[in-house]
Amino acid sequence: MSSAPPTEQHFIGVELSAAVVRAALVAADGQALARREEALSAGELGAQVARLVAGLRDEAGGRVAGVGVGVPGLVNPQTGRVVISTDVPSAVRGDLLAELKAATGLPVVLDNDANAGALGEYTVGAGRGGRNMFYVTIGTGIGGALILEGRLWRGVSGFAGEFGHITIDPEGVECTCGNVGCLETVASAPNIVRRTQERLRRDSTSSLSRLGLAKNFSAADVAHEARNGDDFALLMIERTGRHIGTAVAAVINLLNVELVVLGGGVMEAGELILNPIIREAGRRSFQPCFEATQIVAATLGPDAVPIGAAMLARDAARHAA
Repeated sequence: MSSAPPTEQHFIGVELSAAVVRAALVAADGQALARREEALSAGELGAQVARLVAGLRDEAGGRVAGVGVGVPGLVNPQTGRVVISTDVPSAVRGDLLAELKAATGLPVVLDNDANAGALGEYTVGAGRGGRNMFYVTIGTGIGGALILEGRLWRGVSGFAGEFGHITIDPEGVECTCGNVGCLETVASAPNIVRRTQERLRRDSTSSLSRLGLAKNFSAADVAHEARNGDDFALLMIERTGRHIGTAVAAVINLLNVELVVLGGGVMEAGELILNPIIREAGRRSFQPCFEATQIVAATLGPDAVPIGAAMLARDAARHAA
């Protein structure tokens, strides 16, 4: 239950993903006060989000001024419609924004989940105190978002920050976007697993790895074995970090930001992946740009998107006032 003063406005932030719907009740300063989470039910997405919002609204004594929703995909900022969402295709069908407004009786904003995560980290996480930041989230997919002079930069169509689709290997495998060799094809969680499995099949030096004993393993398992000192798992995590660092260098050279914040499930490998990212970015960046940039791990974990989505709702309420 919230301990905030009765007159204080609250906002609810919601994160949609391929597996779960995560929601948080958030104060106007970005502090998460209560959380709820459910397995995604694609057939009743709007009703499910509305139910989570209603539960959190009750915890706040009804004092909720708006809802923000972070979606893994492209959101048209003019219409509020979800244009593409590979992870949650049900979000594209119909008009989710209108459905949620009607179901909750509250103002609702939709945005890309990376934009929401960036705003969360910028407000109360690793980006706090900065002005220019590039945020990366590395999980089932790879997203990015840019904050310039304290404001989200969405680009002319609202689709800026597609970091996962920077080309890393022109001779690589085909990406879901139709291009070949995108960063996502080598560094997203499913592709870390794919690369690890391929290497296990062809590399005799991997025979001592515990990963070879499991038919099915996840990117989290690769990170776990790396932390336990498994040389093969360490090799795969380090190579993944080098790929990410190559793409980060391009961002540093192009934008000269003061801060690059790296979040998402893959970053749970901690320094084992962060250090190779920093080394490779340093090797490939224009040095005056690199020296002006800090590359750090995100600090909010699963709270980043819900908090940032709530801050989007807060900002929309202030703009409307």
